[in-house]
Amino acid sequence: MFSKLLVENVLFVLNPISGDISKEEVQALVEEYCGQHQIKFSFYQTSGQDDATEIKKLLDQNPPDMVVAIGGDGTVSLVANILNHSNIPLAIIPLGSGNGLSKDIGIPQDMAEALALLKEGVIKRIDSLDINGETVFHLSDLGFNAFIVKKFNEGETRGPGAYAWIALQEYINYTPFAYKIQTDSEYWEGEAFMVTIANANAFGSNAAINPSGIIDDGFFEICLIEPFPKAAAIGLLFNLYTDKIHNSVYSRILKCKSATIQKNDGDILQIDGELVETDNLLQIKMHNKSLAVLMPDPPDPT
Repeated sequence: MFSKLLVENVLFVLNPISGDISKEEVQALVEEYCGQHQIKFSFYQTSGQDDATEIKKLLDQNPPDMVVAIGGDGTVSLVANILNHSNIPLAIIPLGSGNGLSKDIGIPQDMAEALALLKEGVIKRIDSLDINGETVFHLSDLGFNAFIVKKFNEGETRGPGAYAWIALQEYINYTPFAYKIQTDSEYWEGEAFMVTIANANAFGSNAAINPSGIIDDGFFEICLIEPFPKAAAIGLLFNLYTDKIHNSVYSRILKCKSATIQKNDGDILQIDGELVETDNLLQIKMHNKSLAVLMPDPPDPT
């Protein structure tokens, strides 16, 4: 279900250190657009210190029609967590290196085009997941990708090229972990190269781990890539980047509304691009249509 919203007052939450564009240029573009469309606006620049508390204070003092996250996946997750289970919609102007959620819901990756959605877009409510009290709007995973995210965060170089180089180096000697997974409808046990808890479709790298997932259907998918011979790696990558991972004999997808995952010590959990410390027993719950988001108006099917 889509709906229109008259946008007259907007809070922009800006991460000053994300993206290649200068923040002065970002603010100038926002000011110009809002001036042209008679939109009242204010900025909050994140600092990494009590940002959630400060943003909530601003929402209480002057409730906006919408909050726009300007930055990467971390900024989007910060704002989405604040707005979850409320009637204030989230809009996204993607400036990160991955921008996973924005890509999955069709947000233009060009700043001016994303900004134009304030007048041209529609509101839709999407699902969120709860993993041991942590909220997931896009993708979370255990195993190889989470391990690479950790290595990537420890390095000084950013961008998809740096991520791919680390993945290539670590892949050769990576040892899969064992898991026990109980969903509301089935049980699986065994080793996995990667376990992705998917509320959406693809990573920011455009690798589609869950191409048939629907972000507002009340279900999520646990996507397993089971251990595979080195000779199968190229085929797996091809399937991931052509929306055909379900065709691989090393892929398994468990569709569910709730689940528990038993993992091992040393295995890492990442949520929407951020590493999270957690117990070895993960309890996952679905919250259907909990977050209102701004996205492009879909074409008329007629």
